[in-house]
Amino acid sequence: MTTPEWLKPGIYGALIGAAFVGIVGFSWGGWVTGSSAEKMAGEMAEDSVIAALVPFCIDMSRTDNERIAKLSTIREASSFKRRDAVMETGWATMPGSDGPNRDLAQACIEGLDLDAS
Repeated sequence: MTTPEWLKPGIYGALIGAAFVGIVGFSWGGWVTGSSAEKMAGEMAEDSVIAALVPFCIDMSRTDNERIAKLSTIREASSFKRRDAVMETGWATMPGSDGPNRDLAQACIEGLDLDAS
């Protein structure tokens, strides 16, 4: 099939325009693929769950009979070992789970405000 000579610039312009819109849309327009959207939604859900569980961790620390000793152990630990120290106290372990949650332990450290007291 032959196309009229006057139609070729329109076809080329449409193809170049489609490519340009796609590049601009994904680069600066905020467009994402389905898998990227699922990944972002999963991360946001996980962050929300951790934020909702921080008060539970803080409450466990307040009601612990060995609170003072455990807090001093956490304070004495270097900054990058504090998360492990909180995990060892059991405050970052949720009922029904097998072990402590690392993200919850980190959020609990921030909630305990160890440097202020």
